[in-house]
Amino acid sequence: MAGGAREVLTLQLGHFAGFVGAHWWNQQDAALGRATDAKESPGELCPDVLYRTGQTLHGQDTCTPRLILMDLKGSLSSLKEEGGLYRDKQLDAAIAWQGKLTTHKEELCPKNPYLQDFLSAEGVLSSDGVWRVKSIPNGKGSPPLTTATTPKPLIPTEASIRVWSDFLRVHLHPRSICMIQKYNHDGEAGRLEAFGQGESVLKEPKYQEELEDRLHFYVEECDYLQGFQILCDLHDGFSGVGAKAAELLQDEYSGRGIITWGLLPGPYHRGEAQRNIYRLLNTAFGLVHLAAHSSLVCPLSLGGSLGLRPEPPVNFPYLHYDATLPFHCSAILATALDTVTVPYRLCSSPVSMVHLADMLSFCGKKVVTAGATIPFPLAPGQSLPDSLMQFGGATPWTPLSACGEPSGTRCFAQSVVLRGIDRACHTSQLTPGTPPPSSLHACTTGEEVLAQYLQQQQPRVMSSSHLLLTPYRVAPPYPHLFSSCSPQVESIPVFGALCSSSSLHQTLEALARDLTKLDLRRWASFMDAGVEHDDVAELLQELQSLAQCYHAGDSLVD
Repeated sequence: MAGGAREVLTLQLGHFAGFVGAHWWNQQDAALGRATDAKESPGELCPDVLYRTGQTLHGQDTCTPRLILMDLKGSLSSLKEEGGLYRDKQLDAAIAWQGKLTTHKEELCPKNPYLQDFLSAEGVLSSDGVWRVKSIPNGKGSPPLTTATTPKPLIPTEASIRVWSDFLRVHLHPRSICMIQKYNHDGEAGRLEAFGQGESVLKEPKYQEELEDRLHFYVEECDYLQGFQILCDLHDGFSGVGAKAAELLQDEYSGRGIITWGLLPGPYHRGEAQRNIYRLLNTAFGLVHLAAHSSLVCPLSLGGSLGLRPEPPVNFPYLHYDATLPFHCSAILATALDTVTVPYRLCSSPVSMVHLADMLSFCGKKVVTAGATIPFPLAPGQSLPDSLMQFGGATPWTPLSACGEPSGTRCFAQSVVLRGIDRACHTSQLTPGTPPPSSLHACTTGEEVLAQYLQQQQPRVMSSSHLLLTPYRVAPPYPHLFSSCSPQVESIPVFGALCSSSSLHQTLEALARDLTKLDLRRWASFMDAGVEHDDVAELLQELQSLAQCYHAGDSLVD
């Protein structure tokens, strides 16, 4: 692998973060395999940003994620904590010890059969190997493909996936996995449920020193560390772990970018009172504390709300997914995440994490929203201007931050990435002498088309845009989210965006209102985990101050 990359170290904290991370690393592995193929041209994305090279004790070259992950006891299934690339710890001990040995062997967890026999995803594949949708009837609306509400039997092996390690295809470095043994992943007892519990984990010398040791190991071998990306569960006690980790990074690595992705699983139900209240409290504490110690924070969820009122999951016109399956939800969020993080992973003209955060977070707006069109609809024979014009004045992407629909809200700044469109489709191929149907059709490059489209949609918004040929690979174990009556899908185009939006004003204020309605005496167990009443009062004040940053009249952008 080539040197000169501006390295990023990833922290993956929590079990749903593990699901998103597994899909993320599987995608990086699929892209890395194609990038190293002699038949493939050099890629647009630099794998060295996320990966490190090394050698096993036998001299074999390795390429592993620059990753530290934390999860609870019982979450690894058949995956070894030390990984599978290096010599087994027990074997090393046996070689060193010359006396008699007594072996107590624990039965290994069987591998999920889905990991051994992945079926390819299905969809509409064009002759150039890229996913495309059918022509849109009369040029209006979406084609009548399957939706999130269309009933379809799930493949049993997909529904049987219980932990992220069931479908992780990537080898991890022995310094990657850090298990929190004092809490259990399964069962009702010994759970990491509250923000205060999570904070206390990294206050313990054992876990704090272990995290710092792993950080130093990865950081010291970097030539130019541009920063850290944190994938962190917001709904449970890992929101506290993430907040404490971000604080540690800010203190120890001042000047580096810290971009945090706060992850929440699918929608919840009214009948789970304690879980819903804990989810609300953890999300609120997590957002406020992570915003204080990160360069940028973005909640990611397929749910419709961050508050107590349950909302239906978001709908994608060309996807069929089950919102109750973390395997499905995490795949969609990982697809969006891999797209919106493109700017700081480019081989040429990359945008640093710090620069990206500064562009989006001016005037205290350190929380942003995400959205994506998965897959981007480009019908056979269409050009990029044709496809973009079909959206009309509507926001082209589906919201992914549980902040409601973006229509009617104000965008202050945005970073947009469109990937996977063949270069021949970037501009309109009009017959000479034919008047262009729009200004987009008169553009001479795809970059100009995208920039002008964004300027038309949001005339007074600070926008950054990137157009990539590289599609998103949907190789197994990516789940079966596409139409079942079409040829095999290998890759899809994706349109993704990060936006500083006035929708956060209403969302954060709604969180604060939900908190004021709580009788904290009923939730003494949450308070007993290390949160004081004064902490809740301060949280409310911070939420309201943060919400005020997103009031549409307070922006410098006019």
